[in-house]
Amino acid sequence: MEQQLSSENNQLSSEEILGLLPHRFPFALIDRVIEHVPGKKAVALKNVTINEPQFQGHFPDRPLMPGVLIVESMAQVGGVIVTQMPDLPKGLFVFAGINNVKFRRPVIPGDQLVITCELLSIKRKRFGKVKGEAHVDGKLVCSGELMFSLVD
Repeated sequence: MEQQLSSENNQLSSEEILGLLPHRFPFALIDRVIEHVPGKKAVALKNVTINEPQFQGHFPDRPLMPGVLIVESMAQVGGVIVTQMPDLPKGLFVFAGINNVKFRRPVIPGDQLVITCELLSIKRKRFGKVKGEAHVDGKLVCSGELMFSLVD
């Protein structure tokens, strides 16, 4: 079943995101897509809350969102771009690499990540690259390039 965007302004609810991506709790890491340009760009929100399981151990006295989960959130926004491209084969796209990822400031419970991903390239309809950035309160917290490939 082909998932369609919910409105003319190209937004997706959390339920619609679950229809596009295979991730489930505790790895469904984006809450809403607020902007989408098919095949080019997506902007999504991730609300960081204290009741997320990683904060039990990272760190009990000073909860910080692990950098790998920030990168995974960015990858999921990239996944929204890919799943909405009609000319790509359907299947599971997974991480193939990351380049130049930098963490610039901590992300803590109560923050809202605004994640922007732009498609940089698609090769042979199997490999792709996106540029991702995550901001909190207008300040850059993470950026980098994420590569993905289609799993057979």
